[in-house]
Amino acid sequence: MQSDNPTAAILLIGDEILSGRTRDANAHHLAGILNAVGIDLREIRVVADDHDAIVAAIRALDRQLGGDWDMVFSSGGIGPTHDDITADAVADAYGVPLEINAEAKRVMEERWNRLGTPVTESRLRMARIPVGATLIENAESAAPGFSIGGLHVMAGVPSVFRSMVEALLPRLTPGRPPVSETIRVERPESEIADGLREVARSYPRLSLGSYPFTEEGRYGTNLVIRGLDAEEVAQARAALVARLAL
Repeated sequence: MQSDNPTAAILLIGDEILSGRTRDANAHHLAGILNAVGIDLREIRVVADDHDAIVAAIRALDRQLGGDWDMVFSSGGIGPTHDDITADAVADAYGVPLEINAEAKRVMEERWNRLGTPVTESRLRMARIPVGATLIENAESAAPGFSIGGLHVMAGVPSVFRSMVEALLPRLTPGRPPVSETIRVERPESEIADGLREVARSYPRLSLGSYPFTEEGRYGTNLVIRGLDAEEVAQARAALVARLAL
């Protein structure tokens, strides 16, 4: 699909994802939101809790560091434990110091005092923010995320991640949400591939995809047409219906 929308990547950080111990839900949640506001998600990358790997991924993804995409959304590695190293890696990637952020510290200490939670060195690790970053509010558990360059750094815990996404969303520059049409075809992909290819060539600005399914032992295909122009999407749908004699 040809698009002039802002582009984005999601960076998932954590050994637990790569090991299969944790099934990621954050990328799925964010992908739907980005699609709805017209930000084109182009890549999802997963890296281990490894400092150099995180730095390399950020530099490869964030256009402001010479990477590929306008925005990057990371998930994971900003907690209180020794293996939460995302903030350190981000500071290195952007070449800025990492220090206790006064506002982050204040917000967290207010919550801890209300709950009777002791302030410890480990908990204060979550107030370490790269200098120059803007905080992302966390209504779920207070410890904030942060934005720097084109990168938005958020927690890995799904409920906290969603809270941060909700707070961040008004600050993002939206594009044009795509229009989509789905055609259910009671035939296998092999029978409709030629017709689909012909119509796709006629509409190069659109994305035409085929997604097979099985139902009660029978094969079928969902054809999805996506684009930014509703009229063009409707024309492609009519062309597909005619070409496949649906």
